[in-house]
Amino acid sequence: MLLLSLSLSGCGQSEPTEVVASKTVADYFEIKVGERPVQMQLALLQTEMQHGLMGRLELARDSGMLFVYLKPQRMSFWMRNTPLPLDIGFFDAEGKLREIYQLHPFDETPVPTRGSNLQFALEMNQGWFKANDIRPGDQLDLTQLKAALQARDYRPEQFGLE
Repeated sequence: MLLLSLSLSGCGQSEPTEVVASKTVADYFEIKVGERPVQMQLALLQTEMQHGLMGRLELARDSGMLFVYLKPQRMSFWMRNTPLPLDIGFFDAEGKLREIYQLHPFDETPVPTRGSNLQFALEMNQGWFKANDIRPGDQLDLTQLKAALQARDYRPEQFGLE
């Protein structure tokens, strides 16, 4: 939290004024996948999506990055400059998990989705989906996602979430 002290002219005193900085891609939000709570960072801006988990040497056990797109689409990911072995799960606009793939460190071969109506992509440590019995059909908690978007000063409607 950022705390600024401002001088008020005319009163002869300084009063502290608290200014809360907006949350960023570095912040984590608890969002469930199925019944499993996950600490997710939200990649919302193009620059955040392009950087993703590049250069990250570790990822906590139940932590990941959720890429949130403005509308459903076909997606493709690769692992440029990413040393961690990851799994990626793709969700449709209703938050239903549709596809899961493994991603290998530094592999720049694109991993495209089969579906063209996907809106969210969740990168987790490799093996996470299997170890937690998370399968296609499981649900991303869109209510928690909406709250996280609002905490980042975005309107959920921007992403088609009413």
